[in-house]
Amino acid sequence: MTSALILGLAGLELTPDERAFFTELQPWGYILFKRNCTSKAQVLRLTDQLRAVSGRADVPILIDQEGGRVARLRPPVWRLPPPAWSFAEIYERDVETAEEAAALNSRLIAAELAEIGVNVSCSPCIDLLNEQGHDIIGDRALGREPHQISTLARAVAQGLLDGGVLPVIKHIPGHGRARSDSHLELPVLDTEHEELSRSDFVPFRSLNDMPMAMTAHVVYSAIDDERCATWSSRLIHNVIRGEIGFDGLLMSDDVGMNALTGGFDERTYRALVAGCDVALHCSGDLTEMQEVAKGSRALEGDAARRAAAALDRIAPPSDFDPEQGGARLAHLLSGGTAIV
Repeated sequence: MTSALILGLAGLELTPDERAFFTELQPWGYILFKRNCTSKAQVLRLTDQLRAVSGRADVPILIDQEGGRVARLRPPVWRLPPPAWSFAEIYERDVETAEEAAALNSRLIAAELAEIGVNVSCSPCIDLLNEQGHDIIGDRALGREPHQISTLARAVAQGLLDGGVLPVIKHIPGHGRARSDSHLELPVLDTEHEELSRSDFVPFRSLNDMPMAMTAHVVYSAIDDERCATWSSRLIHNVIRGEIGFDGLLMSDDVGMNALTGGFDERTYRALVAGCDVALHCSGDLTEMQEVAKGSRALEGDAARRAAAALDRIAPPSDFDPEQGGARLAHLLSGGTAIV
């Protein structure tokens, strides 16, 4: 039985206790952080261990590798990808160049992930940059305007897919207006539903064919003034599944974030009951994970269908020369233009 969970782990290799816990629980997937990554050979050994424990060659192994501030793989071992805002700036000058650069960058990321056994990148972040919003989004945004973000996000996602890596659009249905950091506290938005629909929701609607999405721990009071998106069945069913039309796998943001309250079992249970297909827990703390497991359930029904459909989107990478791709990306970032 597969559990409706994506879990972190503590260190550079599985401990005996983690191995026993994961073998029994069988989470749907795992997520890596900087603490888990020191060298290419070490990470590949670790991902091999996770595949062996799960007994599934295609077990989802996730990482946040957006670029800029949010990059778990960093120099000197790995390239540091530019932040998303770099492509937004190019877009102002030349749309085609921005699209090519965004796609090339994510294709390079996919190549870097594939060689260490990682098959899901938690990107692109398609929240609108809002001047009054908290800097937790900031230069992670692909722009301020919905059409621009939709265009660049499509390029980012396709670059990942071309490299055999699944993208995760986040933070659905939009975190850009939030005036606080959901890692630290619960943001509450009072923006009218109509305004959200014609702005913040647009990129998610444009990319509603993507295989995976991550929720926002944000209250949208015009839709549900009591529960954040992760815990709101009204918002998940009426907005994410209905108005936005997303039918891919919906994962929660980290249930360990301070935007949520209560025990880890309650946080997990509420996310799954509301309509998240899987719940995410990131810290790698085994005691916390044991509590998370108490609030979890089997991955079945529509959630299992969506999970299978997401994994079906993983395809062999297309032909790509990372050295040439890197040189081309450097040219575009330095002011070069797209190939016409």
